[in-house]
Amino acid sequence: MAARRALHFVFKVGNRFQTARFYRDVLGMKTESRSATRLECSGAISDYTRITEDSFSTPYDGKWSKTMVGFGPEDDHFVAELTYNYGIGDYKLGNDFMGITLASSQAVSNARKLEWPLTEVAEGVFETEAPGGYKFYLQNRSLPQSDPVLKVTLAVSDLHKSLNYWCDLLGMKIYEKDEEKQRALLGYADNQCKLELQGIKGAVEHAAAFGRIAFSCPQKELPDLEDLMKRENQKILTPLVSLDTPGKATVQVVILADPDGHEICFVGDEAFRELSKVDPEGSKLLDDAMAADKSDEWFAKHNKPKASG
Repeated sequence: MAARRALHFVFKVGNRFQTARFYRDVLGMKTESRSATRLECSGAISDYTRITEDSFSTPYDGKWSKTMVGFGPEDDHFVAELTYNYGIGDYKLGNDFMGITLASSQAVSNARKLEWPLTEVAEGVFETEAPGGYKFYLQNRSLPQSDPVLKVTLAVSDLHKSLNYWCDLLGMKIYEKDEEKQRALLGYADNQCKLELQGIKGAVEHAAAFGRIAFSCPQKELPDLEDLMKRENQKILTPLVSLDTPGKATVQVVILADPDGHEICFVGDEAFRELSKVDPEGSKLLDDAMAADKSDEWFAKHNKPKASG
């Protein structure tokens, strides 16, 4: 099978200011890829720098933006996609997302310096929470010349059934497996962020905060992947589609769901690499966008609370 790679995980966030502080000031991630400088609202794409109060005054509801943050370019780093919906202040968490683990003594040091809550759950491993309650596990060590993001952990209700899906259908390799603890570590390559499946008792509940994990593969594989899912009677949330970005690459995407309903996005690698080139101004543009965001003031002025998702 041709190379596939892990790309990012999508989080819904309700407070851009606190969220940006956590990912950048605590974890030490940077805002640097294509979506860091783009705003997507109601299907239209415009530059972050064009955001004004008037743009969202009637009303903010239904408008959203996204920002990519990571320790390096998405070509060889796993990143977080932060989706901010202007009318929603917080989201109800399910039991589906169990955490992201990263190795960074600097992140541990940053958290202590900023007095960000840390709980040592194992020797040298600290649990902390991003705004919204998303869990992160920080290993107090650093890996030279490597992506600090080690794994994403998702809950599954039937480990055997999930392994059949992720390995037999999606072609992942099993790196570790513990039947007693009902967990398995999967991946496409040794030097990539891994996917950890953790068996739980009962059903996996996604609630409103459910996210999505994304991978890339050679574009020519996407039709075959979609056909395989059809033959196996697996759920396809979004059939293979081409997404145009004005002035940039057209990317092909198919979105699937595993047996527990975890959303999985596969994109054509060649076009995605072109679309996800690093923008050195990304961090500044995000700061400018947040400074220009008057949504909190707008809701207060109109005596409207932000909704809970």
